[in-house]
Amino acid sequence: MDVSGLPGFYAIAAADPGRLALIDADGSHTSYGDLLARVNQVSHGLRARGLGTGDVVAGVLPNGIDAVVMLMATGQIGLYHVPVNWHLTASEVAYILDDCDAKVVVTGPGRAVPGAEIGTEGLAEGQPVDAPGERTSGAVMWYTSGTTGFPKGVQRPLPGAEPEAIVPLYAWFLGEVVDLRPGAEVHLVTSPMYHSSPCAHTQFALHLGHTLVLTPKFEPENILELIERHRVSNAMMVPTMFHRMLRLPEDVRAKYDVSSLRQVIHTAAACPVAVKRQIMDWWGPVLYEYYGSTESAIAFAVKPHEWLAKPGTVGRPAPTFEAKIVDEAGMELPPGEPGMIYVKSSTNSFEYRKDPAKTAASMLGEWYSPGDIGFLDADGYLFLCDRRTDLIVSGGVNIYPAEIEAALLEHPAVADVAVIGVPDEEWGHNVVALVQPAEGVVPGPELTAELLEHCGPRIARFKQPKVVEYRSWLPRTPTGKLSRSKVRADYLGPNTSSSL
Repeated sequence: MDVSGLPGFYAIAAADPGRLALIDADGSHTSYGDLLARVNQVSHGLRARGLGTGDVVAGVLPNGIDAVVMLMATGQIGLYHVPVNWHLTASEVAYILDDCDAKVVVTGPGRAVPGAEIGTEGLAEGQPVDAPGERTSGAVMWYTSGTTGFPKGVQRPLPGAEPEAIVPLYAWFLGEVVDLRPGAEVHLVTSPMYHSSPCAHTQFALHLGHTLVLTPKFEPENILELIERHRVSNAMMVPTMFHRMLRLPEDVRAKYDVSSLRQVIHTAAACPVAVKRQIMDWWGPVLYEYYGSTESAIAFAVKPHEWLAKPGTVGRPAPTFEAKIVDEAGMELPPGEPGMIYVKSSTNSFEYRKDPAKTAASMLGEWYSPGDIGFLDADGYLFLCDRRTDLIVSGGVNIYPAEIEAALLEHPAVADVAVIGVPDEEWGHNVVALVQPAEGVVPGPELTAELLEHCGPRIARFKQPKVVEYRSWLPRTPTGKLSRSKVRADYLGPNTSSSL
């Protein structure tokens, strides 16, 4: 059935109930009609617990049908839905649940979350399968990673309209930035849905009538097998996934047909130019990139052929967004000059839940900064340098760790790398590279000399590491972001200042 004229999941499911909505990690299939029936039951169940517009529901859930049901149920009855990272400690989970004032918490089997429902069955039991009355759009409230202080909920105002009134705007936006369209497409969920981008793409895949293929975690060869088996047409990934894909032996890579891919959207971290080129050499020009944050949403975007013309860019401002680069005094900088990135949009506003001071500190008037340093070229394309908090100043010169990491990752002996600045009395900071060798590679002085020689033609001498050390692993989040703050703390000891 052609769903291009239907405004989102609820309307599509009612009009085409036999359409395949979801293939879970265990291989089970759920139709749009069956998914909508469960979503409606849970919506009624939440209201039966006394929840009303603006209340909060939390899910401490792995990728699976329950996580999808909670997302779509809260989305039609005006609730805030808080997806909680189930990798957190019990005390960290408890902090988020208390801070967000969750009135109902749903978790999975075997997870000890005091007071939580196990799965959605209890909420759905005995409830009608028809749509609830007085439907109004909810919103997802993600908690930021909390790299500085406790995590905070990013809370947006509720739209105050039923989903069918607002979904077309978001569908248009996604079509503009990443060429996603309604139809018989297949979306592969590769990352935990408690993160903002995987969660948002899950929701909008259903609003576009696509079929979801869920994975519990990222395993490179398994991802290739799923792409071939289900003829996956679009997915969201992060650069570290590309790097792991490229580490597969050539004969393994050649076993799988990935010709069905049309959009592989990546975000969350800077992607080394060499890595992105190699993936497009393998998969074709299908990599779409966007840059933003949980707070700013998609602020910049670049399509494959644009990127090939301007390698390294994360794109131009997305529709409705404006951007500027400012210096430390708040003055706007000209093209080519690095500074703090600020964005604003007439369609995007937020506040940090219960923290007006943090909200105000992140703003410059109407402008918000994701905390990154970058520059705009003469054509308005943004190029990232690094996080402000990760900037290394050595001998009075700014050095961006991401640039050094990208150079080292081009070497086949490097599986992963983190570059940090270590305090030095003479220079202010020295550049230190912590390298995870590829499997079978023996670390030592010979490898160090080889890596430094490799850096020679790629980065200026003053940027090259003064020290190279080796690690068996490096801390990354489940979506692939390198935790440089943890790397620094582990390297420098427990009394490390967060400003280092």
